[in-house]
Amino acid sequence: MAILAQTPPMGFNTWNTFGENISEQMLMEITDVIVEQGYRDAGYKYVVIDDCWLLRERDEDGNLVPDPAKFPHGMKYVADYIHSKGLKFGMYSCAGVRTCAGYPSSFDHEFQDARLFASWGVDFLKYDFCNFPKYANCKHRYLTMAQALRASGRDILFSACNWGVEEPWNWMRSIGAHMYRSTWDIFDNFPSTVGIMNNQFNNFNANAAGCFNDMDMLTVGMNGQGNVANSENCNTYTEYELQFAYWCFCGAPLMMGADLRKVGDEYRTLMQNKELIRLNQDAECRPPYRVREDNGYHVFIRHLADGEFALGIFNLCDNTRTAECIFAEMGIPVGSGVKVALTDVMTGEEIAPKRDDHYPQVPAHSFKIYRAKCVMA
Repeated sequence: MAILAQTPPMGFNTWNTFGENISEQMLMEITDVIVEQGYRDAGYKYVVIDDCWLLRERDEDGNLVPDPAKFPHGMKYVADYIHSKGLKFGMYSCAGVRTCAGYPSSFDHEFQDARLFASWGVDFLKYDFCNFPKYANCKHRYLTMAQALRASGRDILFSACNWGVEEPWNWMRSIGAHMYRSTWDIFDNFPSTVGIMNNQFNNFNANAAGCFNDMDMLTVGMNGQGNVANSENCNTYTEYELQFAYWCFCGAPLMMGADLRKVGDEYRTLMQNKELIRLNQDAECRPPYRVREDNGYHVFIRHLADGEFALGIFNLCDNTRTAECIFAEMGIPVGSGVKVALTDVMTGEEIAPKRDDHYPQVPAHSFKIYRAKCVMA
């Protein structure tokens, strides 16, 4: 059987923009945009409904019930439509007794709900952590749903979302998750992005084919509009670019959260950037390694397939920084007889092989990413 998450999953999730205001019509329109505007061809394949899709109580057989006002044709109808467009369908539930918005959830119903999701044609389950009983065991409950999904008769990607409780990077891969949220919820502003970046520097050690550290859905292109946005305090284009580049550099799942029907061409172009997505989807799936933190900027390397590595500099400061990229700190000492050839991922500029170091200027709230390879001096 093929690995469900051979590389970081890519798709769209309703929560960041729509919250409870979801419907089958909206979801079908988003699906059409994903196909017609090139997102599917760029690698995005999951269309995921988040919280608030169901009625407040289960039916007489104990099954979850889609809200007929929002989904009048039912979930299999939605799944069939999404599948007909060459995409995959994602659903939401929660490890607690109620979802974060107070709807019935999957605690003690794991196997029943997994079978129901499979019967609808679900390909992806986001599994949240609200209203979790204090006596219950977090790890065991995520293991239970992993087993339920595997026994459902359908391949369903397990997106575990427990916000970093009990250090999930140490055990989510082992219990069967394909991606795991290790952060609090993202909001559409720069401090939120920076808070998540600062919180995640050391949490990518378990990244490899089959299971990836999830930094939450992207807010790129929201421009202050939507469920997690504030129109007076949203990101600039440069800050959105930094967010997308960092998610790509780290090999995190790329789940878009903006209303794709309305985003400007510059954001569509950014989220379909071939070189950044190529970096995100690199076949070796190795995590980043930070080699320097200095004066408000951070320098990382990330080993890539074909003997290359990526060099990433992320400036979180409010002014330009000259970044010290010392090759000896990257495992390439002066005495190695090796130079480093660099190609700017965003511009395509090729920098002649250099010995010892590289000192680029990195603007405020921005970044530099290079594909790099060692060459004999």
